[in-house]
Amino acid sequence: MLSNIRIVLVQTFHPGNIGAAARAMKTMGLTELTLVNPRAYPDDEATRLAAGATDVLENARVAGSLSDAVDDCVQVIGASARLRNLPLPHFDEPDAMAQSALQHARSAPVALVFGRERSGLTNDEIRCCTHQVSIPANPDYAILNLSQAVQILAYEVHRAWRTQRGSEFAYQAPSQATPPTREQFAHFQQHLHEVMQHSGFLTQPHARTEEQLQALFSRAEPSRKELSLLRGLLSALEPDGQQNV
Repeated sequence: MLSNIRIVLVQTFHPGNIGAAARAMKTMGLTELTLVNPRAYPDDEATRLAAGATDVLENARVAGSLSDAVDDCVQVIGASARLRNLPLPHFDEPDAMAQSALQHARSAPVALVFGRERSGLTNDEIRCCTHQVSIPANPDYAILNLSQAVQILAYEVHRAWRTQRGSEFAYQAPSQATPPTREQFAHFQQHLHEVMQHSGFLTQPHARTEEQLQALFSRAEPSRKELSLLRGLLSALEPDGQQNV
């Protein structure tokens, strides 16, 4: 199950932080690391700070974009301050995030996404996520190093796995409840956009209609079967012969 938990670091500037994050992962039994456009990788500083976790570094995957890094994931959790203008489902406590992540990781990959050292994740990158999580800290000094943030969330995942394995995690969710991958969800969003555009529903391009609908469907967390039903409905509303992805 832990092998389905993926740590994704977006545009890491200091290679040492990549090595320290790899070390934080390995101490908690996590091995899947993906780097999105790192400034310097591979790098001797990353190897030095990884200590005994060089195997995590050597097996890391490099992706050209966040969407490429998480397309096959059924849940993508962005670590960031809570953004009220992007009303995605939000975990106020990391332990609640860990429970949900392990629930989804029973049968498919889940990504925990961390942004740049100085600026974090952009709004567009948050839109690639299904959820957000924040780490409660001193409100007067809530500044965490990247590898510290990875360590905290990795610890919560490992703690949830350690305390719950062998009990409720022995249960296998029915296949119809399997959540869609981010790639499948992106196809649905594109399909919805085309139908709304052709129907004339999108008449105010700056009204944030699509963004609000994206947030609605993210909160609803439809299964693959439910998403397929929604796409069937969209197809029935289309002009005859129209093709979609």
